Amino acid sequence: MVDIQARIAKHFFDSAQLKLTAVDVLAPKIEQASQLLLTGFQSNHKVLSCGNGGSAADSQHFSSELVNRFEQERRGLPALALTTDSSALTSIANDYSYEDIFARQIEALGVSGDILLAISTTGNSPNIINGIKAAHGKNMTIVALTGCDGGKIPNLLKKMDLELRVPAYNTARIQEVHLLIIHCLCDLIDHYFCSHDNS
Repeated sequence: MVDIQARIAKHFFDSAQLKLTAVDVLAPKIEQASQLLLTGFQSNHKVLSCGNGGSAADSQHFSSELVNRFEQERRGLPALALTTDSSALTSIANDYSYEDIFARQIEALGVSGDILLAISTTGNSPNIINGIKAAHGKNMTIVALTGCDGGKIPNLLKKMDLELRVPAYNTARIQEVHLLIIHCLCDLIDHYFCSHDNS
């Protein structure tokens, strides 16, 4: 007979253990990513974000925390999740392909200096890969949240780009750390703007 509470406890332990293991690898990259984002905002650029499934929810979570607020009062920041416009998503998927749902929006909305937050647990999602290529075509910077071995994404990134790879192969655990990364970024952005706008 399965011990249900022990099974639950294992999820908690595994999640906590991964976060503790990953902090030394990810903390410097989270700091770098926050600086990229802040530089973009200071230059009146925006952040576009994309992902599939749970990663789509993470991209929406991130943009909502920027446009509205995270934990402190500050001005709204320009961010847009490319996963929210059902008419755009379905028309692009119908007229072109599902692999183009983010790339087409980036072609329409992205400008040089903008940032793309691309989220893929495996690093192999075709629509994320095409989105990164489209963003490079617009001279945008990429911040990629990945897991596993990074998949195809690392080979697509340029010197100005940044990959934050969670050292794990379990999708749920990777997504849990992705959410923590997003909260760290939001906190650092809050901290900067609250310190500078009120000084």
